[in-house]
Amino acid sequence: MQAKARVRAARLHLWKRYGMGLLFMLPWIIGFAMFVIIPISWSLFMSFNKVQVAVGGFKYEWVGLRNFRDAFLKDNIFPIELITYFQEMLLMVPIIVIFALLISLMLNQKFPGRFIFRALFFLPVIFATGQVLSELFLQGAGDIPFLEQYNLLPIVEEYVGKQFAETVMAVLGKAILILWYSGVQILIFIAGFQTISPTIYEAVRIDGASPWDSFWKITLPACVPFISLNVLYTIIDLFTFPLNPVLKHIKDNMFKVDTGYGYASALAWIYFGLIFALIALVLWLFNRSLKTRRVHS
Repeated sequence: MQAKARVRAARLHLWKRYGMGLLFMLPWIIGFAMFVIIPISWSLFMSFNKVQVAVGGFKYEWVGLRNFRDAFLKDNIFPIELITYFQEMLLMVPIIVIFALLISLMLNQKFPGRFIFRALFFLPVIFATGQVLSELFLQGAGDIPFLEQYNLLPIVEEYVGKQFAETVMAVLGKAILILWYSGVQILIFIAGFQTISPTIYEAVRIDGASPWDSFWKITLPACVPFISLNVLYTIIDLFTFPLNPVLKHIKDNMFKVDTGYGYASALAWIYFGLIFALIALVLWLFNRSLKTRRVHS
């Protein structure tokens, strides 16, 4: 009886300690299960099945890893679009982060009307999202006319080779995206600059350091965590881009009779796996860099 009483008292203690918090979290837990865990689990299940629309619902036929094999062995579009888009992203991510760093350095200086310029660089993030961005690009708002006007393709082929020329031209053609997609990164960098004490700059200025020395020795090392944050944000942002050809290919296969939801789910999981691997690699590189800096400091 005493043992049962102790167990009951322990449960009552745990309930008093954590019960109220769990009650507050309950709506989020229910929503997360309904709209995240169940759809993701269902998508994983469908990726191992051939899903057909039948009378009264869906018909599932277990095919194992066949959908994943077909994505690379039978699909003539998916691997090519995947490789091409990854090449473009590997160029665009550093360009966007470096552009955001340079603009944030300028916007961090003290000059009249600074808040207006900060707002101007952030406004495209608010307006150019989702369907609005798709409509703007369909109407040619994101095109750069001088690429065709001055016939830059032969010049690019001469310097980077024909195998990379199309990728470089595709990135140049999306230069407007670099401006539209750098607002959040600029904001993060400006917030990061506020964490550096002005007294440090005053001290190195007294010691005779130039602005260039202050940037390389103080600003840039202090911004490494914010650079990693911006790289991760940009990777995720670009891989969920509304005009992403890989996502379009997945959606197209979703409604085809011979492929359907099962094959489209397998493509989506392959795409997710590659993005996850890229993010893990970026995190590992930045963590290694930070550990090396701590050892040498």
